[in-house]
Amino acid sequence: MGKRLGQTRSLWIGLIASVWWLGCAPEPTERAAVSVPAEVLEKEPVIRFGLNWDEVVADSGVVTSGQSLSHLLNPAGVSFTTIAELVDATQAVYDVRKIRPERPYWLLRAQGDTLPGPEWFVYQPDGRRYVRYHLRDSLFAEEARFPVDTVVRRISGTIESSLSADLEKMGAPFTLALAMANVYAWTVDFSRLQEGDTFDVLYEEEHVGGQRVGGPRVIACHFSHYGRVIPAYRYDQGNGDDYFDDSGASLRKAFLKAPVEFSRISSRYNLKRFHPVLNRVKAHLGTDYAAPHGTPIVAVGDGTVIKSGYTSGNGNYVKIRHNGTYETQYLHMSKRAVRVGESVRQGQVIGYVGSTGLATGPHVCFRFWKNGKQVDHLREEFPPSEPIEDDHLAVFQTKVAEMKAELEVR
Repeated sequence: MGKRLGQTRSLWIGLIASVWWLGCAPEPTERAAVSVPAEVLEKEPVIRFGLNWDEVVADSGVVTSGQSLSHLLNPAGVSFTTIAELVDATQAVYDVRKIRPERPYWLLRAQGDTLPGPEWFVYQPDGRRYVRYHLRDSLFAEEARFPVDTVVRRISGTIESSLSADLEKMGAPFTLALAMANVYAWTVDFSRLQEGDTFDVLYEEEHVGGQRVGGPRVIACHFSHYGRVIPAYRYDQGNGDDYFDDSGASLRKAFLKAPVEFSRISSRYNLKRFHPVLNRVKAHLGTDYAAPHGTPIVAVGDGTVIKSGYTSGNGNYVKIRHNGTYETQYLHMSKRAVRVGESVRQGQVIGYVGSTGLATGPHVCFRFWKNGKQVDHLREEFPPSEPIEDDHLAVFQTKVAEMKAELEVR
């Protein structure tokens, strides 16, 4: 027994000396805590919405259609007067009129609390944040964000049926196809991919509590379309993320101002125009550019030829689909230079000015579709096409080298 007491005394002396050596010795009354075996120490508390979840009683639900803050709080014991005061006091933090169906909420009170009504109301607008309302004493609200983990993934493959279907078979979220389509909206028509096109994409996802929130965001991608590799690299030079090729040119391409050079506008888009050939009022849904016979006509943007033919009204004409939003058409050509299904680049010659069809002289009638409707392209505002600025070029090139290395690692 004496030997055991001596060992215990030595253990105590060693523990106290260690704490003193670390320079953070607790008060004598707290030293006993050092000797508590690890297996009986209290477990780490579970914190949710900034509260110790083991010390509250929770009643949760999902907002249904037509429910407001009053519908959620009054049945739980919160008076209409208090609810009105709460709305006024917290509107600057979160406007309760933004509460939407299908979103979760919690009514919370401390364990052992006998006062009427909950102490806190928590509403979760989305997977990244929550609003905690304090319903007792001082009425106020706090908006906070959940801890977010960013997970980087990479996937590569070959188109067999469609991008979304092929990605789904590979276990990627279907929204990745939408993210990729947005990146390449001005350079690849994703509705007309062909079997054998390939992709290699690096993307990131945000996770909260192990669950994916929001859609994936493309970091970099190498997309091969009709045998041409089209790289895309994400970079922010101060105006938000955009995507660029190796040289720093933006993938967000603006349209050319006109399909011909050295021309003049002879007739504008006009819903009440008097037609010079038909001798009657007929809407003119395009812009006429007068130019000498044989002047090259160019595509105003990258795209795919969806029509190339002749009609009595249009004469020789070409129609190009640029992406899921925009299409253009070029009428009265003397000669067409492209065929249906052919991919064209911005500035590529697609035909030559003529006066075929219902035309009084050499010109090209340029027509512009947005979401399936003909519009006046001179009144449209298009996304900017800003290349990498000189003072960002060195950093951009370094980032591109890093992203290329990520994509090359197999």
